[in-house]
Amino acid sequence: MHGWGANAEDVASLLPYFQLSNYQFVFPNAPYPHPYSSIGKAWYDLRMENMYQGLAESRQLLTDFLQSLESSTGVPLSRTILTGFSQGGAMTLEVGLKLPLAGLVVMSGYLHPDAAPTAKKDIPPTLIMHGTRDEVVPLQAAIKTRETLQSLGFALDYMEFDAGHEINLQMLEALRNFVLNKVG
Repeated sequence: MHGWGANAEDVASLLPYFQLSNYQFVFPNAPYPHPYSSIGKAWYDLRMENMYQGLAESRQLLTDFLQSLESSTGVPLSRTILTGFSQGGAMTLEVGLKLPLAGLVVMSGYLHPDAAPTAKKDIPPTLIMHGTRDEVVPLQAAIKTRETLQSLGFALDYMEFDAGHEINLQMLEALRNFVLNKVG
């Protein structure tokens, strides 16, 4: 899932770099127009005066969308990996921690307040990746996410890269390896 101000086509353009030709990919667009871009989308508002406005609606839309995927793709949630960048990474955690998915991949994302489950259930295997030079979503957000989930007893993979707020080739290789190891 794309970040704030991007759209599904932005993320879909990375498909050749995934090197996962035998897999299906679905790239949803966030439901809201971005306030500063005619082509950008948003999962919820990030402006201070409207912080998190639309989050509950996006959470429900995304949950419904994911639960309908098996009927349209033939792939059950138990073989689906939800992946997101930045705001899309936050939505990955927001929705993915509550669904029986094969895995979660969060790139330069963060955990919303109150998004973490209160008890360890069947949390999907999770990979968190972040750039050490990220000036949009500071590295501390990834560290806090990791610490919060680990304090609840969740095992996860965590990687830092010498990168800014971006999806680089090293992250895509790590994502590919995660998919191959978790889904096969």
